[in-house]
Amino acid sequence: MSSIADAIQDKCLAFGDRIIKLNDFLLEQAANKHQPSSFRHRTSRVPVHLQSVAALANQLLRSGTSIGANNAEACNAISRQDFRSKSYIALKEARESLYWIELLKRNNYIDERQYQSIYEDCEELVKILVARCKKLDAELNAGK
Repeated sequence: MSSIADAIQDKCLAFGDRIIKLNDFLLEQAANKHQPSSFRHRTSRVPVHLQSVAALANQLLRSGTSIGANNAEACNAISRQDFRSKSYIALKEARESLYWIELLKRNNYIDERQYQSIYEDCEELVKILVARCKKLDAELNAGK
């Protein structure tokens, strides 16, 4: 991979790390808020009062970690068209992550500081991936 591709993948990995930590934090906070300590760790099922935050956190976990996975696939693409396609999938996952982050904020699962920090990181990935996709589109269209 090129140094630019390595830098993009490093950003994807760092974002994925943050998403994993946020997921753990959200589930821990929700569990501690709603369950007496004597009832913790007795069941593996998600209690009804935790289902919303668990569902949102899981969606963000899936999309946020998928950005890097799809970017890694793009970097190992078999053609320019495959590289473009996988890059667009990574971009779509980044935009989906913005949506889940927004919902977490709107429903008060994360505070303003947490929201601004993680949202800005994700927006930066979106901008990087948009620039890459536009460049790929221009290259592929110029070759026609």
